[in-house]
Amino acid sequence: MSQDAYTLPAFSFSLLKKVTTDFGEARAGDFLTPHGLVETPVFMPVGTQSAVKMLTMDQVAATGASMILSNAYHLYLQPGHERVARAGGLHAWMNWPQPILTDSGGFQVFSLAHLRKITEDGVSFKDPVRGDLHFIGPEKAMEIENALGADVIMAFDECPPYPCEYDYAKQSMERTHRWLERCFKAHQRPQEQALFPIVQGSVYPDLREASARFCSQIDAVGYAIGGVSVGESREWIQRVVAETTPQLPEQKPRYLMGVGTPEDILDGIARGIDMFDCVMPTRIARHGSYFSPEGRQIIKNQVFSDDFAPLVEGCLCYTCRNHHRAYIRHLVRQKEATGATLLTIHNIFYLVQLAKTARQHILAGTFQDFYTQQKRGLEARLNGTPTPGRTMA
Repeated sequence: MSQDAYTLPAFSFSLLKKVTTDFGEARAGDFLTPHGLVETPVFMPVGTQSAVKMLTMDQVAATGASMILSNAYHLYLQPGHERVARAGGLHAWMNWPQPILTDSGGFQVFSLAHLRKITEDGVSFKDPVRGDLHFIGPEKAMEIENALGADVIMAFDECPPYPCEYDYAKQSMERTHRWLERCFKAHQRPQEQALFPIVQGSVYPDLREASARFCSQIDAVGYAIGGVSVGESREWIQRVVAETTPQLPEQKPRYLMGVGTPEDILDGIARGIDMFDCVMPTRIARHGSYFSPEGRQIIKNQVFSDDFAPLVEGCLCYTCRNHHRAYIRHLVRQKEATGATLLTIHNIFYLVQLAKTARQHILAGTFQDFYTQQKRGLEARLNGTPTPGRTMA
């Protein structure tokens, strides 16, 4: 399929440096979008419903985030993509002037296993809250995402479950490819919005290779790897990423969808991934946990009751500069919303800065040493038992 019509002068990606790692090549790049520059590798906080949970947009910006993600499926259901368009699009609706990415909603639709029906045309499904019947196919997905107006939009794909049989994974992948062609034909704002194909194929190497080859034939601005972190082990995720990433065009950004713990980010960067997103930092914050160089910590633990140190020594987030563990523990135990907000600020800052620090080490040629140091601390974690704070550098 010729995609000459989708050459997007508003977008560019400059690969600044590559360094060899034990697992592939880590990369540093500059991704220019209509709403600003995104330095890669980058972690993108998730604002599913057009808000990053617990935070204002000023608080999100203060974490250093340069690009955030929203979900077209959820915004289609409420408040409706037409209403967002009347408000001036997502950037105006959210009052977020920097780049935005929207997921098409394929994963969310297919997670409604008992409420949806897949056909060649698309997916019919029932709203799990209101019970209304809806249909989304490639053309409808593009209508929704075009109306929302994000800088980067995702093709409508089928995300197969894990585990699934080879024949089903192959059938699903081939349908995703046919839908991808329809998405590009229906895309109405190619000069303003970059449409990323999504590589599927479950855990089967030959299917992943075939999907990467098919997607790469389209001259898109960037490419995504989907269908991971849906129940398979970390080892399988790493294998899929390691085998798929080198098959994608080198001079285009590579996005690993829905994967973003500290371990996942480090492992993905070491294998050549440029962009990450995940709900993990906001979700675990609401349950009283935070990221540290020694792994995830549980602030409710008794050992923190008289601990007047910051969450992480040397961390420059608002939370760590202004509050200590004992205070935050008190807020969380009393179910004060401020406690979840403070943990959310820290967790997002931590992942954003982890990606930024990795970029600095790539540019300096020291990424492998940085990776080894960070992984050593994470792998030594003791199931939430606090350890002396270490710096993030």
